[in-house]
Amino acid sequence: MRAALTGDRLRKYPDPVGTTSARSPARVLDIDPDGILIGNGSDDVLTISTRAFVRPAAPCCRSTPSYLLYRTLAEIQGARFVTVPFADGWGLPDRVPPANVFYLANPNSPSAPPSVRPTSRRWRRGRGPLVVDEAYADFAEDNALGLARAGKVIVTRTLSQVLRAGRHPLRLRVAPPAVVRELVKVKDSYNCDALSLAAAAAALDDQEYLRDTRAKVLTTRARLARGLAALGFRVTPSQSNFVWAKRDDRPVRPIFEELKRRGIFVRYMNYEGHGDGLRVSVGTDAEIDRCWTR
Repeated sequence: MRAALTGDRLRKYPDPVGTTSARSPARVLDIDPDGILIGNGSDDVLTISTRAFVRPAAPCCRSTPSYLLYRTLAEIQGARFVTVPFADGWGLPDRVPPANVFYLANPNSPSAPPSVRPTSRRWRRGRGPLVVDEAYADFAEDNALGLARAGKVIVTRTLSQVLRAGRHPLRLRVAPPAVVRELVKVKDSYNCDALSLAAAAAALDDQEYLRDTRAKVLTTRARLARGLAALGFRVTPSQSNFVWAKRDDRPVRPIFEELKRRGIFVRYMNYEGHGDGLRVSVGTDAEIDRCWTR
């Protein structure tokens, strides 16, 4: 980033498609650089896909409960949004209605178990593309990049989770180069600034830091899950950097409110058919200790 500040480089517009910055993820993920679209965070790349694939009044589909932004973006485009409930154990259903685009979070939020591998073929039978949103895939045991390399799905990745690059929330979309060329037509002209592009390339090149951070998160995630279970919560096995915890004996809303009063912030969610629960992010060990003791 200091190099990007030298001379008068910030006076000029950035590369509109981040050509240089795309080389780092292409090398790390073993993907054709022409098959990578760089966007400014999750909202940007998901908006680009919705603009490209969804027609007014046409159906757009996702499983439920999942990331709420998919519905918002579809409705902005005037699409008809369709949801399909998860099967038992957070598995995807056998039958999915045809749609212009399917959005599938893998791992899902708030449940976090991986879901794309055993069922993705069934989901690819619809009219539109399957967009696999892998914001948390760096913490999972499996991912859909192999399907993306084969041109069967479109995958999105973020730098803000495992690389802790939240101030530079670049997002990657991996798709066949022919698809990326069409997506570029509907994106904003300069959607990523020069400093974020420089920071993203540098962060991806530091694979040792990525591996170290991932290992720390996985270790603390296991400790967090064990601790919540010991306190009487039912914890879904997680493949992300958070856990989904419920109580079978009572609602968790009072627990959420008391934690908030004590300055400990988790997410409270209540879904029809699933009840309420807490989505607890994997913080540092010191933060987990504070959660137990406060």
